[in-house]
Amino acid sequence: MDWSLLLDKSILIFIIFLISLGIAAYATYGERKVAAFLQDRIGPDRAGPFGLLQPIADGVKMFTKEEIIPSASDKILFILGPCLFMMTALMTSAVIPWGKSFNFGGHEFHLQVADLNVGMLYIFAVVSIGGYGIMIGGWASNNKFALLGALRASSQMISYELAMGMSIVAMLLFTNTLSLREIVDGQAGDGNLWNVVRQPLGFIIFLICAFAECNRAPFDLPESESELIGGYHTEFSSMKLGLFLFAEYINMFISSAIIVSLYFGGYHFPWIDGLDLSQNLAAVISVVIFFAKILFFIFFFMWVRWTLPRFRYDQLMNLGWKVLIPLSILNVLATGAWMTFVK
Repeated sequence: MDWSLLLDKSILIFIIFLISLGIAAYATYGERKVAAFLQDRIGPDRAGPFGLLQPIADGVKMFTKEEIIPSASDKILFILGPCLFMMTALMTSAVIPWGKSFNFGGHEFHLQVADLNVGMLYIFAVVSIGGYGIMIGGWASNNKFALLGALRASSQMISYELAMGMSIVAMLLFTNTLSLREIVDGQAGDGNLWNVVRQPLGFIIFLICAFAECNRAPFDLPESESELIGGYHTEFSSMKLGLFLFAEYINMFISSAIIVSLYFGGYHFPWIDGLDLSQNLAAVISVVIFFAKILFFIFFFMWVRWTLPRFRYDQLMNLGWKVLIPLSILNVLATGAWMTFVK
């Protein structure tokens, strides 16, 4: 066993875990500040300077609130649901390349936990398992509103994963790989275009489906507080509720990272790769570029939430089955025709 490789991966996993939790915590702060800005309000400003300690106060509140498990619930599954949802949210980060590799005294430190040649299939598989966490939590609550929210979530994920998968098929025709590292490096250099230029329709389809997979407005039908109280997490309290809420923000963070990796060059930026930089300096800049792109898309997720109203459920299903899936199939056919007769 290569113990140095095991140590490297353990350190990287721990760092990604802390960053994911930190971004999820402060995404709640950012969400409130963006909402306040768009609605001409101030937002959190009591806990610490500019309200920067608000996420910590929220975390303490979640940990110290009373733990309530309904007497009529399935207690084991009631606890398992949020744990499974949180675990799958964190697992999706394993195949994302976060930047170029560092070199410490001749030892390469790669910023990717696992470079799988089927990285995108891994992400789809793990995301699909996350749907079971929602379904288990809603069913185990023994609450009709929670069950209805869980049914909405599962049907929504099935509907939009199809169009999302087809958008990836179209991009696969260009890239000839499902490895995220190879997809990112294929967009490097001044002569190579970002995939958003090659696949604009595929990007729009993938972006819309990402909103639906993350249960973000205007696709927040599984929660829809004005209709279902709180949806699948109505009966949850304390940190079990916190796990559901945190996992949603982690999913938003990971979805932004995947969008950047697939369509916006990942950690690459035009002209940067042509500069004669040392390996470690280039790695630092690549990480900064990657996270700057991610933060932009996190802001975009929040901006859309406070701009567009929620769909009706029939509108949600019609968009998925009657619009996005036909468009994604048309995109695959058009891409295949272009690759065959033009390129």
